[in-house]
Amino acid sequence: MVIVQKIALIFTIVGALNWGLIGLFDFNLVNTIFGSMEIIERIIYSIVGICGLINIGIFFMDLDHEGK
Repeated sequence: MVIVQKIALIFTIVGALNWGLIGLFDFNLVNTIFGSMEIIERIIYSIVGICGLINIGIFFMDLDHEGK
């Protein structure tokens, strides 16, 4: 499960950075990379959203006892 959460965290960070770019510079990196492939763009946004939900589990984990 730790590997899944780390992968989810990476996607969440990428999504957060994209939103930061949109907010600061009005630059959508996902749209720039995938251009007119709207379905791919929607899939990427869906994956980022699902990964954000997976990362909610971190709030409920006892990190002091993880792996012991």
